[in-house]
Amino acid sequence: MALSACSTLESDKVDYRSTARAPSLDVPPDLTQLSKETRYTVVGGAVSASSLKTSKDATTKSTVAAVELGDVRIERSGNQRWLVVNRPAEKLWDPVRDFWQENGFLLAMDQVDLGIMETDWAENRAKIPMDAIRNALGKLLDSFYSTPERDKFRTRLERNANGSTEIFISHRGMVEVYTSDRKDQTIWQPRAADPELEAEFLRRLMVKLGVSQEQAKNLVASSITKQVATVASNNGVPVLQLDDSFDRAWRRVGLALDRTGFTVEDRDRKQGVYFVRYVELTPDNSEAGFFSKLFSSSSKNKDATKFQISVQSVAEKSTVTVLDIKGAPESSATAQRILKVLADDIR
Repeated sequence: MALSACSTLESDKVDYRSTARAPSLDVPPDLTQLSKETRYTVVGGAVSASSLKTSKDATTKSTVAAVELGDVRIERSGNQRWLVVNRPAEKLWDPVRDFWQENGFLLAMDQVDLGIMETDWAENRAKIPMDAIRNALGKLLDSFYSTPERDKFRTRLERNANGSTEIFISHRGMVEVYTSDRKDQTIWQPRAADPELEAEFLRRLMVKLGVSQEQAKNLVASSITKQVATVASNNGVPVLQLDDSFDRAWRRVGLALDRTGFTVEDRDRKQGVYFVRYVELTPDNSEAGFFSKLFSSSSKNKDATKFQISVQSVAEKSTVTVLDIKGAPESSATAQRILKVLADDIR
């Protein structure tokens, strides 16, 4: 089991179906807004696999592994992976949207001007055991079977300096647990993001963009030395320290914010600041009212506190700091918890 956690999921272990027939989730504005110079409008256009170039040799950097095939490459830093595609973002939006629909998801968020799309909550039907009864009845009673887990995925497209597009896929999961020994009541609780699920969908997206099944599997499996993110103190202010240049630290922090459910309302890459809303979890680490939010559109969070997440770098070292709404450094316990959450995800 421990060894299997280090490899990507087998494709037959993923079979998603949305929990709703239409995008009914009321999604708060937890969108990472692109800076003004990177906004774009989709002009359409199909992506042809024949446009791919011949394979290039894999290249490895000291802190980020980059493996390229044609105009698609995958980069990895720690347990985070993302794609870099040598095509403009407006040429990728439609294929990426089609990709999620082909994999059984409905889109609850489809914001081309922000470069963000997010799926509805969905169930992985491949996790339901195929016992003798289900084999005998086939799909007749299929709707009576369910799992206590739901997943959703956010895809973020960003232009980089050389005109290519970076594609990030982040996972969020919930699990239904009993709240009493009699097992007559349940609540939904967040569960840890699954980097291997993210890697599996990156692999599938590579295939969608023209890479063969075997080549995509080999590229995603490429690994590097694990990096460590550490929480320290600087004159009484908690900080997160990364052995990364600004570009890499910016990517890793942004993906960690997406994974851990922060509401990213805006961002300013030039200043190195994410503008976020943070909500404290309940004492049992559950998200109040999640079940109603999962299947309805009536819930809004009114108790969020706004912060700024600052990423500042010198050479190959970066420091992440939590600032208050006015831009002053935060030294509160909440700031420490936010950095601890980010560090645990980036590790």
